[in-house]
Amino acid sequence: MTWHTGRLIDHVHLRARNFAATRYFYEKVLAVLGHKIEQSGQNWFQVDELFVDAADARTVPTHIHLAFQARDRDMVDAFHKAALAAGGTSNGAPGERHYHPGYYAAFVLDPDGNNIEAVFHGPVRRSADSVRMDPA
Repeated sequence: MTWHTGRLIDHVHLRARNFAATRYFYEKVLAVLGHKIEQSGQNWFQVDELFVDAADARTVPTHIHLAFQARDRDMVDAFHKAALAAGGTSNGAPGERHYHPGYYAAFVLDPDGNNIEAVFHGPVRRSADSVRMDPA
């Protein structure tokens, strides 16, 4: 099995109050960002560094901010539209932000209230699409 990861974060773990609604939401918003759920089981799924499972009586839903990378402004716009159609709540329509020149983003709240962002930082040249990891 091969998987891809970045350098600082190994994974982010979300716990969902309503797992079915949360899985549906992420399937739709990640699809417009060019990703799909490739690993899953009963009450869990994983996409690259993102791992989501169902909260139970011993755990509580997670509340964090996640920012997903978008390739361009159109992808940010499509993310926002897909998120709203999949049950998300707008937390900031697509547009330029003051963080740095070229920062174009949209924010939505997922079914558990996590603040989910898609961001395009402007034209850049990446050294690699991702870090590929193959078992030794």
